[in-house]
Amino acid sequence: MTPRSGHLSPPGQGVWGAVDASMNLLNEVMRNPLDPSYREATERHRAAGDPPLGRRRRAWLFALAIGLGLLTSSAAADLRAPEPAVAQARTLLERQIGERTRVADNLQRANERSSQEISKLQTAAIGNRNPALLARLAADGVNSGAVAVRGTGLRITLHDSAAARESPESANPDERVQDVDLQIAVNGLWASGAEAIAINGHRLTAVTAIRSAGSAILVDLIPLSGPYVVEAIGDPDTLATNFAKTAAGQHLATLRNTYGIGTAITSQDALDLAGSAATRLWSATIAPGGDVASSGPTSERDSP
Repeated sequence: MTPRSGHLSPPGQGVWGAVDASMNLLNEVMRNPLDPSYREATERHRAAGDPPLGRRRRAWLFALAIGLGLLTSSAAADLRAPEPAVAQARTLLERQIGERTRVADNLQRANERSSQEISKLQTAAIGNRNPALLARLAADGVNSGAVAVRGTGLRITLHDSAAARESPESANPDERVQDVDLQIAVNGLWASGAEAIAINGHRLTAVTAIRSAGSAILVDLIPLSGPYVVEAIGDPDTLATNFAKTAAGQHLATLRNTYGIGTAITSQDALDLAGSAATRLWSATIAPGGDVASSGPTSERDSP
C-alpha cells in the first residue's frame, strides 16, 4: 500500500524501522534523562564556583512558597466573599419582596370576595326584573373569563423531554416546551369548540398573552413552570375528535415523536376553572336601542 506521504518506504525499513527508531529514542532517554540545555547550565554554574543550595536556603524557599500560597488563597477568598453592604441590601430586598407578595395575595383575595359580592347583588337586583338580561350577563361572564366555570372537558399535559429535565442548563431548546407550543394548543382547543380554557389554573381571556422571557413562559405576565396543564371545558369526545383534526393535534404529535416532549390528552368528567381577576373594561359605548355594548379592546391610551 502506498503511504499517505506519496512515496514508498526504502527497502529494509517500514514497520521494523519505526520499531528500531522508537527503541533508540527510549534508550537515549534512559541514558540521558536531563535536557542538554539544563546540563550545560549546571556545568556552567559549577565551573563558575557557585555553591549548591543548602538545606537552610531550601527550607527558606519552601516557607516562602507556602506563604505566597496562603496569601493568594486569602486574597481569593476575600474577593469571593460578598460585601457586607451588598449582603444587607440583598436581605432587605428579599424581605421587601416577601412583604409585597403577601400584600398582593391579600388584595387578590379581597378582589375575589368583592367580585362574588357584586355577582350576588347583581343577581338579586336583576333576577326578578329581567331574567333574560341576567342570563346574558352570565354567558358574557363565561365568555370573558370573569366567571368561574365547572363541567366536563379535556386536559392536555406537556412537559420537557427526559434529557431536558435531567440537564436543564445544557438542554436543547427544541426539547423544551415553548410558548409557541402552548399557543398552538390553546388555539386548537378554541377552534375545536372549547367554552373556557386555563393553563396551570390561570384562566385565559380574549386578551391573554402567552409569551416567553428567557427560559420561562409567561401567561399574562405570570411565570409558569412545567409540566404545563391545559384544561378546556366542553364535551370531551367532541373536543378530542375535533382537536385531532386540527394542526394543533399534528403539532403535538411532532413534539412527541421528533423532540421527545411528553404530551398526554385525557378526558375529564369534572373540571373547575377559576375566573380571571385581570378582566377590565377598557371602553364602552351606548348601542342604538339603549343597551350597553362594549366596543372591544382598545389601546391603553383610551383606558379611563
